[in-house]
Amino acid sequence: FFRDNIGNEVDILLENGAIALVVNVAQLIEKKSYASDSPISHDEKRQEKERRHTILVVDDSFTTRTLEKSILEANGFTVQIAVDGVEALAKLRIESIDLIISDLQMPRMDGFVLLEEVKHDQRLSKIPFVLVTSIDREEDRRRGLSLGAEAYIVKQRFDHQQLLDTIGQLL
Repeated sequence: FFRDNIGNEVDILLENGAIALVVNVAQLIEKKSYASDSPISHDEKRQEKERRHTILVVDDSFTTRTLEKSILEANGFTVQIAVDGVEALAKLRIESIDLIISDLQMPRMDGFVLLEEVKHDQRLSKIPFVLVTSIDREEDRRRGLSLGAEAYIVKQRFDHQQLLDTIGQLL
């Protein structure tokens, strides 16, 4: 017997009473293409996994969150959103996040405090942290980097390719 395309068992007997092996070549080829052990398949699976990193975008500006989320999702990332540092910390405690992009100026908890909290939490401290902010002051850039941010991007000079290149270097 064998199972047909919808899972029913089917007996195949020849005229002399012997059981015949029936092979559905099209179905075998289809299954092989999904479960292939070829190097190409492994590379494709690895690339797909790499494209599925989860990024947490933390910004109180709806427009900025939406823009960053669109750019990241269009490039294969999974995106979580938080409107401030308090919400971001809550998500970080329950979600698996690969990288954080945060604004500096936000209500309840700003980006500097969020950055400090993340870098002082042993479980979260290895997550790359990118500051994307409208604050274009050298002292703020130095402060962010000294607190542990891996990058500091100014919104006025925002270039989505720069953001993607930065993320590519960090992940």
